[in-house]
Amino acid sequence: MKLKDQPRLVIFAKAPQAGLAKTRLIPALGAEGAAALARRMLEHTLQQALAASAGPVELCMSPAPDDPAWQGMALPDAVARSAQGEGDLGQRMARAVQRVTTEQRQPLLLLGADCPGLTAAHLSEAAAQLAQHDAVLLPVADGGYVLIGLKAPCPELFTQMPWSTSAVAAETLRRMAALGLRVWQGPQLHDIDEAADLAQLPAGFTAEKQFHSPPGRVGAAQAGIPIKQASSPISTRASSYQLHSR
Repeated sequence: MKLKDQPRLVIFAKAPQAGLAKTRLIPALGAEGAAALARRMLEHTLQQALAASAGPVELCMSPAPDDPAWQGMALPDAVARSAQGEGDLGQRMARAVQRVTTEQRQPLLLLGADCPGLTAAHLSEAAAQLAQHDAVLLPVADGGYVLIGLKAPCPELFTQMPWSTSAVAAETLRRMAALGLRVWQGPQLHDIDEAADLAQLPAGFTAEKQFHSPPGRVGAAQAGIPIKQASSPISTRASSYQLHSR
């Protein structure tokens, strides 16, 4: 691809702070463990985005890049930084799409940072398919999506969307069809939002080494994440992937 045809890979991410990141995993992992997993998934996403060599990579951050919440998070020099800004999720996503497709005149792949099954191959394929289609979508098992690719703003895809429900991907595809967009849909992946999702961590997916898991556990323990015994049952309610780590 020529540079002007390359999509910009924009990763939406929340700072991996203990107590604020991946809060629905805290009952199972503890605040530090949930933050460690969030950090590791963000590192993985950045690594895969750079390895794909599909286009320039940008980290769109919440809070803003100069916020102390990001201290200690080493980012590759090749990764551009930007702020998500104010507003609800749909407003922030729509603003990023508008900026890249209109002001920077580039196609865009907008992706989240809590899908450890997302690989450079997925991103390369999505970029190639976006060159031949108007939009691309990589769904996740809970009914959301981990990646959306566009060549034009399409604010209709982000306004009054039922975020945090299992209807997000289906409703997005319905709206794309209503707009007459030619859409490529990739394979279904798994994001990590709740305790039940930990079983979907890929083999060998390790978190930061300073966190140690109890022996004899599976899922999170195999990933090097500490497991906290919950005092009440863990909810496994389905929710959509919201393109930023929680």
